[in-house]
Amino acid sequence: MKIPEVVKRILGFLTGAVSLLLCWSLAYWLTSLLYSAIHWATPEFARQLITSFLGMFLFGCCMYYISKIKFVRERQDKFLHPIIHAMKMMAEGNFSIDLSHYRDQFKGGEHPYTKIIDSMNHMADRLGEMEEMRQEFISNVSHEIQSPLTSISGFAHALKNEHLTPEERNHYLEIIETESNRLSKLSDNLLKLTALESEYIPCELKAYRLDHQLRRIILANEPQWSEKELNMDISLEPLTIIADGDLMEQVWINLLHNSIKFTPKEGTIKVRAFETSDHHVIVGITDTGIGMSEETQMHLFERFYKADPSRNRNSGGNGLGMPIVKKIIDLHKGRIQVKSELGKGSEITVTFNRPLSDHDG
Repeated sequence: MKIPEVVKRILGFLTGAVSLLLCWSLAYWLTSLLYSAIHWATPEFARQLITSFLGMFLFGCCMYYISKIKFVRERQDKFLHPIIHAMKMMAEGNFSIDLSHYRDQFKGGEHPYTKIIDSMNHMADRLGEMEEMRQEFISNVSHEIQSPLTSISGFAHALKNEHLTPEERNHYLEIIETESNRLSKLSDNLLKLTALESEYIPCELKAYRLDHQLRRIILANEPQWSEKELNMDISLEPLTIIADGDLMEQVWINLLHNSIKFTPKEGTIKVRAFETSDHHVIVGITDTGIGMSEETQMHLFERFYKADPSRNRNSGGNGLGMPIVKKIIDLHKGRIQVKSELGKGSEITVTFNRPLSDHDG
């Protein structure tokens, strides 16, 4: 018959209280004998203080020797050994541990060992997830770097052929230049993403006109949307905000480039910027492009995610633009929403819950 946990705790408390009482009684008896033997008359307060310290010392000694008893040590090791072993496994990089079966030995979730086991299981799960993300990140980076390097190496080797025509040589050089730019952009985006995820990223907040910034970026990209004969429908309210202008510029450039990239010839891109009645700042970019599936929308802000890897590779994408956008918007306490349907275009809406002019950083 198992003793209930509450009864065990009561018995443990009573055992400790009785042990403490016996140690204090022994201390009182010993000090009394000592004072009688040396005929030392001490104030009552000093006698009580000495007795208390001696009682606590004797109690500590008793607990120490009790912990050395084989039965007690075996019981402690029985519960602590699996936890220590699990910690060693995690230190070696193995996060596939499960201490749930040890948890069942303790009835009631308030036992200290239960809390330790739950914390260990939770820590192992989170560390395992982080390790998987790290391995996936390394794999993706290696893949993205290997592709342009292979092209550069292959075409550089082809240029050694002395029988190439000037047209072929220029074509190969253009490919090498394109792949080099792609590699440089990948490196730059990786550095940006790493900086944005750092807790110490410098964020220089200052007031500027958001509508002026958006208009300047749209005009700077005129060669791209003019080449595809896109219709640019622009409606920008005068908006003065306080934010990091350089970071926000990266957001609008990435979003506009995506709309231009995936909108077919003679399509339409709408850019809206306004302030709502409840003082929210909203920027919307809508296009009549190829759109996105629901699965793509779910993974849009994940690193290196590409709905169509071959299409993105040809257009120079590396799956880091939208994660960078998301990080910058999060840094400014905003949110980004995506509405899209295959073949019917996409609508990206960036909303700040309060005016950026009131932003406190």
